[in-house]
Amino acid sequence: MDRSASAVWHGSLKEGKGAISTQSGTLHETQYSFGTRFENGVGTNPEELIAAAHAGCFTMALSAQLTSAAMVPESLETTAVVTLSNTDDGPTVTKIHLTTKAHVPGAEKEKFDELAKKAKEGCPISRLLKAAEITLDATLV
Repeated sequence: MDRSASAVWHGSLKEGKGAISTQSGTLHETQYSFGTRFENGVGTNPEELIAAAHAGCFTMALSAQLTSAAMVPESLETTAVVTLSNTDDGPTVTKIHLTTKAHVPGAEKEKFDELAKKAKEGCPISRLLKAAEITLDATLV
């Protein structure tokens, strides 16, 4: 299975701007720029898109882990924070922190924590980004 997205850029790094589109059409010529990446401009940026991908992937993986353990979740809410740091090699994604709140009737905390850890380590986006430090706070509500 292949998925695709595209980016177009016009101009210099700081003064230029671009647009990102996805195969599904969910993003269609969505603006991105130096300002949206390194300041507070309007639009998106690669790190925000990575955060969205990781939050979505982890949440689906956690649902799969819980469901296979006969603990079907009522709801799972995850936020991913991607940290872009300046390193000797240049700007680098160094950390991703996942925070999830799970409403899983009848779940035991110890088993939930075990499955959340498995989901964090096993989701395809976590595996892709394993060069970054990935941490997790998982709360069972």
